[in-house]
Amino acid sequence: MTRRLLTLAVAVLFGTVAAAADDKKGTAVEVAGLKGTAPADWKEEKPSNQMRLLQFKLEKEKGDAEDAEIVVFSLPGGGGVAANLERQEKKFKLADGVKKEDVVKTDDTKVGEFKGKYQDIKGTLLFKAAPFDPNAKVTEKEKYRQLYVIFEDDDKKTISIWLLGPEKTVEKHKKAFDGFIKSLKK
Repeated sequence: MTRRLLTLAVAVLFGTVAAAADDKKGTAVEVAGLKGTAPADWKEEKPSNQMRLLQFKLEKEKGDAEDAEIVVFSLPGGGGVAANLERQEKKFKLADGVKKEDVVKTDDTKVGEFKGKYQDIKGTLLFKAAPFDPNAKVTEKEKYRQLYVIFEDDDKKTISIWLLGPEKTVEKHKKAFDGFIKSLKK
């Protein structure tokens, strides 16, 4: 009897350690047939609307008012890459005297086997709780930043992955975001 209890205790202990180790590895995800791992400190949330495939909350940096979020969208058609990049720029207001090329950077990137764009925007976020409602109230959130990756998959769906939040919080999570994008493979 004692031996059985000891065996059971060891099994439970190792099972708990294995589960804890799995928790530290992060969340396995699949996007457009690409598989990767979201970092363990990203808190997965239920997507807040039906256009979002995945949604994560990222802990705010000390001094920032809000957490950041990672969102993955998949839209059939979706307006294409160029139209979406332009739409993202319109979500931000630039400070007086600031040139667009100083705060909006767009580069070529690869997500798995797909060619895409990586956009980094800083400025005042023109936040709308209902982004596609022309009558929705706009709240200005200063010193915000968005990292935005967009590509089209084999089915010509537009896939976008973005990290949005206060500048310091986004900077804190940028390396992990970039690692997540690189982790996506067939």
